[in-house]
Amino acid sequence: MASPQAEMVKGLLKQLQQEIVGRAEPPTIEEMRVSGEAFGEMTAEPDGVTWQDDEVAGVPCRWAVPEGGADDRVLQYVHGGGYVIGSLDAYRKFTGHLANSIGCRVLSVDYRLAPEHPHPAAVDDSSAVYRALLADFDPTHLAISGDSAGGGLTVATLVKLRDDGTPQPAGAVPLSPWVDLEGTGESMQAKADVDLIVGADGLKQMADMFLAGQDLRDPLAAPLYADLTGICPLYVQVGGDETLLDDATRLATKAAASGVEVRLDAFPEMQHVFQMAAGNVPESDDAVARIGQWLRPRLGL
Repeated sequence: MASPQAEMVKGLLKQLQQEIVGRAEPPTIEEMRVSGEAFGEMTAEPDGVTWQDDEVAGVPCRWAVPEGGADDRVLQYVHGGGYVIGSLDAYRKFTGHLANSIGCRVLSVDYRLAPEHPHPAAVDDSSAVYRALLADFDPTHLAISGDSAGGGLTVATLVKLRDDGTPQPAGAVPLSPWVDLEGTGESMQAKADVDLIVGADGLKQMADMFLAGQDLRDPLAAPLYADLTGICPLYVQVGGDETLLDDATRLATKAAASGVEVRLDAFPEMQHVFQMAAGNVPESDDAVARIGQWLRPRLGL
């Protein structure tokens, strides 16, 4: 049974969903981006973390630096938001929780968004940042993570790095990954009544803006259709009440079949990217703690 704190968050999401459904007109991109900032308000302020803005490979980024954490290990984080919304500010507190859990710095990447910058801008930016980090860090001291679209982008980045002959990081953590832009998973319909954040119509709208007429099965946009052979170990987390549940399970199944070390944790009754409620919801704290437990030994921490 979900915790009282998780149920409280679910109530707030239901209220927000009803407000959106009741609108006469669909929200503009600007309105979508403003509402996306509110997603970060679910996260509690973490203790002992400082932030530093930076530019890496020409891409705006922000470091989350935990007190007493390792300086020679880095988690690169690519945020969610359907490739259309999301920002460094919305994910500031969450990356701080990750930094504390892992015990090293987290670099949040403000990759270019659609529709102004359609595919492959996001994967190009993420890959460029990773390659720039290699100038200062051993690949075994690097990891990549992201949520939703950022979860898909995490996997796409691994595929692009492999194809380019760039060394893989020590591990990657896709959270509620969006890897099928066509929405063909059974959970897209089976979980439609319980997922309070993600629906087929909204995903189609974002996919159209992201691809701008390109192939829905481009492996660097929809990595469910990529050859995953040779990518680094994966730790996939997903909520049990998500329409994207099957994106996560199919990704894990395909990765394992391709010889990739993979772990999948599905959290019963949890919503899309429930980890964002870190510091306020025990299930979110548990998920973030598991990320740290999985990554630390792979990063040598």
